[in-house]
Amino acid sequence: MTIFDTVPLEQLRRRTSEKWRHYPPDVLPLFVAEMDVPQPEPVVRAVTDAMRLGDTGYPAGTAYAEAMAAFAADRWDWTVDVAATRLVPDVMLGAVELLRLVTDPGDAVVISPPVYPPFATFTRYADRRVLDAPLGPDGRLDLESLDRAFGAATATGARAAYLLCHPHNPTGTLHTPAELRAVGELATRHGVRVVADEIHAPLVLGPGSRFVPTTTQIPDAIALHSASKAFNLAGLRAAVAVPGPEAVDDLARLPAVVADGVTHLGALAQQSAYREGGAWLDEVLDGLRHNQRLVADLLTEHVPDAVWSPPEATYFAWIDLRALDPVRAGADPARLALHRGRVAVNPGPTFGADGTGFIRLNLAASTATLTDAVTRLARALEGVATDS
Repeated sequence: MTIFDTVPLEQLRRRTSEKWRHYPPDVLPLFVAEMDVPQPEPVVRAVTDAMRLGDTGYPAGTAYAEAMAAFAADRWDWTVDVAATRLVPDVMLGAVELLRLVTDPGDAVVISPPVYPPFATFTRYADRRVLDAPLGPDGRLDLESLDRAFGAATATGARAAYLLCHPHNPTGTLHTPAELRAVGELATRHGVRVVADEIHAPLVLGPGSRFVPTTTQIPDAIALHSASKAFNLAGLRAAVAVPGPEAVDDLARLPAVVADGVTHLGALAQQSAYREGGAWLDEVLDGLRHNQRLVADLLTEHVPDAVWSPPEATYFAWIDLRALDPVRAGADPARLALHRGRVAVNPGPTFGADGTGFIRLNLAASTATLTDAVTRLARALEGVATDS
C-alpha cells in the first residue's frame, strides 16, 4: 500500500474541484495535475489554526520565501538569496509578469512543445508571440531547433524570451546541467532571456537523478517555484520568483502590485509544506515510483503497442499510442478513452502538434484506480473504427 491507496475513491468523489466535477461520476479522472492523497498534516494544521485565529488578512514579510530557500538548501544544496526574491500569485501568472519584464508587447517568446498548454495561452495573453522550438525525437531539448528559434525571435532586433519547463511537462524529462548551460550560451548569443517554470522540481523520481536549478547554470535567468504541485496545494496558490545572480536588478523592477495577488492562507499553507512536509513528500515520491512500475507492467500486459518509459520527474505518464491501429487510422486516443472507456486523460495535441497520438495520464492515483484506468483504456482502443 502507498499513500495513494489511503483515500477511498468514494471519498475523493466528494471533492468539488475541477478534477472531480468536470466529468460525470462514472468517469475516472486522470487528467488534471492534482494528486489523490490526504493533505499534509502540517498544512492542515497551519490553515486550520489561521482560520481559528482569524489570521485571514494580507501576507507580510519573507517567511514564505525563507521556507522555500530552506527547502532548496536541504533538497538541492541551492543557496537562495531571499532578499532578491519576489512573491507572485502563482507560477503562470508569475511567468506572465516576468515576460512583461524582459520583453515588450509583440515580442517573441520561444517554447518547446510538447509542453504544458498554458505556456502558449498565457504567452498570448501577455501580448507576446509564440515561437516553437520542439523537443527532439528523444524527448529532450533540441539545441539546433532552439538556435533557429532564438535567431528568428531576435532577427529584427527585438527583445525575446525562452519559457523553459524544468522538469519538463508532459514528458517528465529532467534537463541536465550541460543542457541548461548550452541553452544559456545560445540565449546569450542571441540576446534571449530565460524564464524557467520549476514547479515540478521536488518531484524527481529517477534513480540517481537530481534537480539542478536553472539559475545556477544560466546566471541571468529567473526561475519560478511553488509548493503547489509537489504538495497538492493548487487551491492555495503562492509562488516565488528567484533570480540568477545576473538577474537580481531585473527582478527588482517587478511592480510591487504583482505581489498583491498572493493570498495569506496560500503563503501560510505552502510555507508549512516547505518546512514540515518533507516526510510526507518522501512518501509521495515512493508511491509515485511504485505507480510508475505498476503502469509500466499494466501497459505491457494490456496495451503492448503503447510506448512509454517511466520519466525522471513529475507524476505524469506521456504515452505514445501511435502504433495502435485505431490511432494510425486517425482516431484520437483520448477521445476513445473518454467515450468508450470512461477514463479522462489529457489529449496529446493540447501540448502541441507533436503530441498527436499521445495521451498524458496522471500517475498520482491509487493502485485500484490506475489498474482500472489502464484496463478501460485497453478496451477503448480495441478493434474500433475511426469514429473519434
